[in-house]
Amino acid sequence: MPDPRFYTRAGPFKLADLAGRIGARLAPSADAALDIRDIGNIDGASKHEIVYFSDPAFGIALANSNCGACVTTEQLSTHVPKCSVLLVDDPRAAFAEIATLFYPAPYSSAQGQSERIALDAKLGKDVCIAPGAVVGAGAVIGPGTRIGANAVIGPSVIIGDNCHIGANTTLAFCLVGNNVVVHPGVQIGQDGFGFVPGKAGHKKVPQLGRVIIHDNVEIGANTTIDRGAIGDTVIGTGTKIDNLVQIAHNVVVGAHCLIVSQAGLAGSCKIGDGVIIGGQVGVTAHVRVGEGAQIAGKTGVMRDIGPGEVVMGYPAKPIREFWRDFAALSRLTKRDK
Repeated sequence: MPDPRFYTRAGPFKLADLAGRIGARLAPSADAALDIRDIGNIDGASKHEIVYFSDPAFGIALANSNCGACVTTEQLSTHVPKCSVLLVDDPRAAFAEIATLFYPAPYSSAQGQSERIALDAKLGKDVCIAPGAVVGAGAVIGPGTRIGANAVIGPSVIIGDNCHIGANTTLAFCLVGNNVVVHPGVQIGQDGFGFVPGKAGHKKVPQLGRVIIHDNVEIGANTTIDRGAIGDTVIGTGTKIDNLVQIAHNVVVGAHCLIVSQAGLAGSCKIGDGVIIGGQVGVTAHVRVGEGAQIAGKTGVMRDIGPGEVVMGYPAKPIREFWRDFAALSRLTKRDK
């Protein structure tokens, strides 16, 4: 369920009402009078929440889910064991419409308020706020934290103790731990890049999650960390992130990782504790990187990486194999000369 500190929810809606609004069909066994109170994800949904199901790989998760209803296709509906079903051609696009019905106007930033520091913002002892910075309604800033010039702290954002938030940063839809350093130009909590392609254009998927940043994290200049679509983007304790890194929606980065400049982590990838990611690495969506793995610079990660693996190349392969292939290719080209 989206955090009510950041998002105002409409509804509830009867399942039949939702079907009519998005042009879906009720499956024969569906409970048309079921109250749908919110959207959810398959793993954490309750009996009054609706999810979408577009990939048979999530069939087991759906079977174990407590969701009250799901949006899926006629073909995939045979994999749905117990909840009520809405039938559509494109479950992701339909779910985006449902999310918009529940959350028509996500709260964004503090830039429109008349006061520089909102009257109900809570500032701890010895907080220092530089000229031009804006603190939104309901924000909480812990003791000893410093906010740089022209920074924007969005409504209801929580920042812990003894943090350093650099100049020209924006923090929205996020909860930040203690002793966190955010260098100038960082953007945290912006929309994730969520769109459903279609003949009429690209339908925007509402981004209704948060960013959770744990204690002792450092984030380099001009890095961007998008909030989750449903659920959260998470940066683990003690992780250090270089300049110009892109972290997409619903990424989970473990504790004490190192991520070097210009790396890009695509949506919903999971990075284990102690992982080292070199410069200009690209990690594709939904990939899992195991604890203690190391990824050399400019590597393209398109498959899961096991714990402790060291990989290099495009696509990624074990580093010994990469250098063996490189040596063999070098010998072949020398022979041709």
